[in-house]
Amino acid sequence: MKSLLLTAALLIGPAPAAVATEQAPVLSWQDCQDGFQCSTAKVPLDHDQPSGAKIDLALIRLPATDPAKRIGSLFVNFGGPGASGVDRLRARGKWEWLFSSELRARFDVVSWDPRGIGRSATVRCFDSVEEQQQFLNSIPVYPDTAAEEPAFYDGYREFVRRCEEKSGDLLDHVSSANTARDLDLLRKAVGDKKLTYHGISYGTHLGAIYANMFPDKVRALAFDGALDFIGNATGHGDQGTTVPLDTRQDVPRGVAETFEKFLKLCAAPGANCAFAGGDLKQKWADLVARVTASPVTTPDGRFDRVSLISLVWDALAQPDTWQDTARVLQGVWEAPASLTASADYVTNRFEGFNAVQCSDSNFPRDPAVYSKYGRSEDQRVPYWGRAVVFDMMACAFWQGRDDDRYTGPWNRRTSAPILFINSRFDPSTPLHGARDGAAEMARTGFLTVEGYGHTSMYVRSACAEKVKREYLFTGVLPAQKTCGIDKAPFA
Repeated sequence: MKSLLLTAALLIGPAPAAVATEQAPVLSWQDCQDGFQCSTAKVPLDHDQPSGAKIDLALIRLPATDPAKRIGSLFVNFGGPGASGVDRLRARGKWEWLFSSELRARFDVVSWDPRGIGRSATVRCFDSVEEQQQFLNSIPVYPDTAAEEPAFYDGYREFVRRCEEKSGDLLDHVSSANTARDLDLLRKAVGDKKLTYHGISYGTHLGAIYANMFPDKVRALAFDGALDFIGNATGHGDQGTTVPLDTRQDVPRGVAETFEKFLKLCAAPGANCAFAGGDLKQKWADLVARVTASPVTTPDGRFDRVSLISLVWDALAQPDTWQDTARVLQGVWEAPASLTASADYVTNRFEGFNAVQCSDSNFPRDPAVYSKYGRSEDQRVPYWGRAVVFDMMACAFWQGRDDDRYTGPWNRRTSAPILFINSRFDPSTPLHGARDGAAEMARTGFLTVEGYGHTSMYVRSACAEKVKREYLFTGVLPAQKTCGIDKAPFA
């Protein structure tokens, strides 16, 4: 996490020499309810000093149900960064559309809390949950007007100061490059000669780093909801220091295209959509104007312009929630103006997200850059452009520096090809960015899911799951290039 104007050292081999001398941790798996097993792995805080201080990583696995046909371990990173792999595998490991019974028969499905996240050397910025909630609820999701920007910037400066105070040197060791080194040790610990991996969203960035640091250790990697890896790490050309991260990846276009489909499907004859009726683009514009002038409260919460736009942006990733989102929007449409308290924030995901993302990527350091793009993006992509500009504001002020962060190259020839999977309309990792990411790597195939939402977690497609699992079984790219979805959002 160097100053974003400094050049990180390029990794010129599959991995630093120190990694070759590191011993794999010894895992002691214990039952931890509902068929899962849990363990802890000790890994170096600094992989350049493998005999130095250690940190504990929390792991969980769902053992293969057919041991006689077991291939090995399937490591899963569920994205974020900041999501607890332990919690997510426990909650989602038996989702049939994500990990079918056929897949779970042949793999131990393994996940972990990456360093800095959840139970693994947790990044802390507050002394208590109460302090965390009070502070984070005092900062809006993004500043709605230029007049709100100075206080917004000051809030993030203070957030960064608190993270430095509470987490100190840990912040210099939480880049995805160090997590990739951890992952290689975990691969060794479970006895796999090569890595089988399912990376979701941010997990594709981690997977791309692993593939380029350890290209000869790739057995099969499925990248699900992928990024433009160059754009995410350094930006193209001088973008890293001049353009906010998700703006340079043109996330607003992905959000706008997905929302357009939301409205179109909602308005379709026979759609089960509570928000339907009249010109929905105009209805949405009128609704935003209304809550901008006077916030409203419904049983679902308080809504002003920022919270309404944020609600929809979040919901677009999960098409299973679209019917409920339409109901909420109609409730806001019908509600009188009033006020209520904001929701609590109760995890460390926010802290972990910033610690990792600010380590991995170049960001503009001058708040004036964000103010400038806040104006221009609001004009280019109404509703979504301005929101995206400010979504990683802490990184403009971040002081942690990880000398081992990975910035390329991204096209090392891997020992097996990599499968990319992306939905046609994805508001978080748009299709255009995923295609760019695939083109940046050496050996890839691409499966487009003709649907709406973010990754296989939320876009149910038995077809895509079958294609993915056959690839994970064999390591051979599929001939099939497209898949449909199991159910339309408003059906």
